[in-house]
Amino acid sequence: MTINIEYEADEKLDLDYEKIITDVVNEAVDYEKCPYEAEVNVTIVDSESIHEINKEYRNIDSPTDVLSFPGVNYVTPSDFDAIEDELENNAEDYFNPDTGELLLGDIVLCVQKIKEQADKYGHSEKRELAFLTAHSMMHLFGYDHMTPEESAVMEAKQ
Repeated sequence: MTINIEYEADEKLDLDYEKIITDVVNEAVDYEKCPYEAEVNVTIVDSESIHEINKEYRNIDSPTDVLSFPGVNYVTPSDFDAIEDELENNAEDYFNPDTGELLLGDIVLCVQKIKEQADKYGHSEKRELAFLTAHSMMHLFGYDHMTPEESAVMEAKQ
């Protein structure tokens, strides 16, 4: 399992963010029973940077707490059996050629939103970082929250 973490924000989190992210990513991969060694890229940025990314990729002109960019197109969330043929036929699109790991996707976290939301919801920054990482991992496994039914499934998992 490869977890690449880049910290690009000037404002720092006063916690062991690498351990928290690594623990949550590993737990999510195990929880969803991913049958492959996997790679996840995580970038921690400031409000301005995530605002720009949100505007460019989602046409939403505001900052957000976390963005997820899945590397796999699931028909049904975490259904690795259903995508087995596609993965085998398009391995170059889904696997890192150097490591053979499944490219689960990219997570972008906003340091200011982690701090703001921890304060707003009355819990620790550690808990907020862990929650946002878990939330994003569920997106990397194909879950979403566009309907009440999808939201209920995703919320139970995260």
